[in-house]
Amino acid sequence: MGDSSSSASYIRMVCLCYIIFFYIYMDAPNDRVLALLLLFQVHHLIEKCICFNLNKEECMDALEKHANIKPVITSTVWKELEKENKEFFETYNKDCAERNIEAETMQRIEKMLAEAAASKTSDDEEG
Repeated sequence: MGDSSSSASYIRMVCLCYIIFFYIYMDAPNDRVLALLLLFQVHHLIEKCICFNLNKEECMDALEKHANIKPVITSTVWKELEKENKEFFETYNKDCAERNIEAETMQRIEKMLAEAAASKTSDDEEG
């Protein structure tokens, strides 16, 4: 998601934001460290989801199901990634929408072909 220097500065910025956020809600230093580690994990897992072309909702579902990460956490990290990588996510979201349209079109075509084949079979049986 960009060159290494911008990625490093982005990670530092995100970590700082989340440390401040979690500092408000957590008292023990160990909790803050765990929160920071969770953020790194969620960030990494979101990038993996993106490699599999999952959209935000699919990613939230996958991380909840397979990593036991609350959707609100995934959503928050995803939003921060979107803020820092606007161009990437604009293109990515457009590509996801196009893939969904293509998948829906293929399903419609398959349904029409199946219906046509079933109709032809019933016509052949009658004649």
